[in-house]
Amino acid sequence: MEHRTTRRADSNLTNRSELAGDAVRRIMQLASTIRHHQDLDIARLGLTPAVARALHELDPDQPLPARELAEQLRCDRSNVTALVDRLEQAGLVERRVDPADRRQKTLVVTEAGRRMRAQVHRLTSDPRLLADLSDDELVNLTALVSKASDNGCPETSEAE
Repeated sequence: MEHRTTRRADSNLTNRSELAGDAVRRIMQLASTIRHHQDLDIARLGLTPAVARALHELDPDQPLPARELAEQLRCDRSNVTALVDRLEQAGLVERRVDPADRRQKTLVVTEAGRRMRAQVHRLTSDPRLLADLSDDELVNLTALVSKASDNGCPETSEAE
């Protein structure tokens, strides 16, 4: 009797593992497709995905030192310098002396940057790939994705 129970448990584990693996592959495929569409749309705005992400991370109402932007983007400061150069050349941000610490410069989003940031936000929230889902399916999908992502990224769920 115990042998059958163990075999059934192993079978369920394999099926669950295979099912979970399939779900992960499908989520990755969906994420890749979403990223592809977003990258094309962002390119139409004249931005690269990295520049768009940097602009998106900047709070238009809160100037930010470049080193803090590097921390938010989880990248090296030298990479952020190149991104900020592009944002500045496009007129989307300005480097200004920090009034609290004149040795440091902060990044300030310009009016053009605010408008571009709003466009980037709209593009990164584009629901077209989910258009065939019903309202109930969207509610369920959102709940399931939230549950799965909160389990893997506690710092994200705590910050929100």
